[in-house]
Amino acid sequence: MELNSSQKTSLVFIGAFLTAGIVLSTMVFPFWNLIREDVFEDVVILSNNDGICYVETLNSIPKTIEDCTANPGDTVSIKFGVGLAWATIVTP
Repeated sequence: MELNSSQKTSLVFIGAFLTAGIVLSTMVFPFWNLIREDVFEDVVILSNNDGICYVETLNSIPKTIEDCTANPGDTVSIKFGVGLAWATIVTP
């Protein structure tokens, strides 16, 4: 099958359009979703199971804190990303 000049140009345009779409969908848009706002909050440790603490935040989403040395009932300051289920303890 022989392609004429306009068909070749159309194929090049479609290929460039698809390539740009793939690059934008995999590189640009997910990158912005990875940047989350950090939230700092004072919470009470609910439980500590072998170094994994559980707390509940103001937005009622329970958070998990790994490598935790706090005891249940302790008040700590935590940092977490909006919508994430894990947090880290920060020192004031």
